[in-house]
Amino acid sequence: MKHRHLLPEEIDQLLDGEEGFGVAPLRTHLDECPDCQGKYRTLATVVSGLESLPLIAPSPVFTDKVMSQVQVFEPWHVALRDNIQRLMPQSSVGRVFAGATGGIMAVAMTVVAVWLGRRADAVLFLADLVIQRTRDGLAGALNTAVLSLFGSSTATALQGGGAVTLLGVAGGAAAAVLVVAFGVKTLATASRRRRS
Repeated sequence: MKHRHLLPEEIDQLLDGEEGFGVAPLRTHLDECPDCQGKYRTLATVVSGLESLPLIAPSPVFTDKVMSQVQVFEPWHVALRDNIQRLMPQSSVGRVFAGATGGIMAVAMTVVAVWLGRRADAVLFLADLVIQRTRDGLAGALNTAVLSLFGSSTATALQGGGAVTLLGVAGGAAAAVLVVAFGVKTLATASRRRRS
């Protein structure tokens, strides 16, 4: 072993007092090499200093403080199970009541789903009715707003023109708002430049 010095892990083996057939050549090299003896003595001083330190028990909240900073990966199914267990009552009577309530709700939802499946035409009719009433209500509100802002002749023209006219008017109003906003911004920028 004269061709190279001991590696740090080999010095650690000697410091730990390990035994084995590979340790004897390490001890032989250590006895013959002054450089490795110096490293060994330095590390032995550090080890004995560490071993002489008093054992201090950490604070009871130390673990909580450390773990609050550690992000522990938790699979989704474990998190779901833990949340369900947290929501479940602790008493057996409460668990029976919660189970019965969940069962009744599952049966009720199944019955409603089967009824909706068998009565799909009624559900579609009801959805169409709701959409039609909502559209009529919005059109009436828009008509009232146009009537109060622009007068009856504009409201009559919009009603006669249909959806295309309504979209054209809405687009024109949006374009007018954008032009006015751009003009105000340009004026404000020019005024600011004149002041400075």
